[in-house]
Amino acid sequence: MNRLSRLRDSAWPGTLFLLGLLLTWEVAARQIASPNFPGALTVLSKLGEVGPALLREMGVTLWRAAAGLLLALVTMLPLGVFIGRFRALGDFIEPVIDMLRPLPPLAIVPVAMLFAGVGSGAKVMVIFYSVSFPIILSAIDAVRGAHPMLSNVARSLRMSRREIMLEIDLPAALPQVMVGIRIAVALAILISVSTEMLLSTDGIGNFIMRSQEEFQIAAGMAALIVIAVTALIINGVVEWIDRRALRWHYAKQASTTSN
Repeated sequence: MNRLSRLRDSAWPGTLFLLGLLLTWEVAARQIASPNFPGALTVLSKLGEVGPALLREMGVTLWRAAAGLLLALVTMLPLGVFIGRFRALGDFIEPVIDMLRPLPPLAIVPVAMLFAGVGSGAKVMVIFYSVSFPIILSAIDAVRGAHPMLSNVARSLRMSRREIMLEIDLPAALPQVMVGIRIAVALAILISVSTEMLLSTDGIGNFIMRSQEEFQIAAGMAALIVIAVTALIINGVVEWIDRRALRWHYAKQASTTSN
C-alpha cells in the first residue's frame, strides 16, 4: 500500500505539468486562430474520430519494430558476448562496427531496397541495422568489464568456453545489456516510423505523411499523440520486465547502498 501511495504521489507533478501544457496549447491556439495551429481540444476530438485507423496503423509500425528488434537480439547479443570473450576476434570485427555505427540508419534505405525491395523487409532491415549497435556494444563492454574472479572460478571448475559464455558471461552482462535493449526499443519505434515516412503505403509514419500532404494538421498531431502514448506504455513494460528479470541485481545494489 505504501508503494502504491508513493507511485500516486510521484505521478501528480507530471500530471499537473501535462495539464498545464495542454491548457497553454489551447489558449495559444485560440489566440492565434490559425487552421495550421489546431488547439488541444481540436486534436483530441480528431483523435477520437480517427482513433481506430490510428491503432491499426500503429499495430503495423510496432510489428516492424518488433521484428527488427527481435532479429537484432537473437544475433547481436550472442555475437557481443562472443566478441567480449575472444578479444582476438574483436580486433577484426570492432573496426567494422566503428566504421558502420556513425552511418545514419535512413542513409542505408537505398541499400535495403536493393536487397529486400520496398516492402516490409526493407524496413525491418533498416530497423535491425539501427538497433544492433546498442545491443552488441553493451554486450561487449559488459563481458569485458566483468570481474576477473568469475573467469578464474569458472576455469577452476573446468568449465568449457561455451559454458563460461552461457552461465557466466551472459548473466553477468545482463544488467548492462538491458540498458542497451531499452535504448534499442525506443530506437526501433523511431526508425520504424521514419522508414514508413520514406517508403511505405501503410503504418503510422505513412499516415503522418498523408496527413501533411492533405493539410490535415489535427490528424497528424493526433498520430503523434498515439506514438507518444504507445512509446510510454512500451517503456513501462520494458522497465517492468527489467525489474523482474534482474531482481537479484537490484537487490544486490540496494544491499550495497545500505551498507
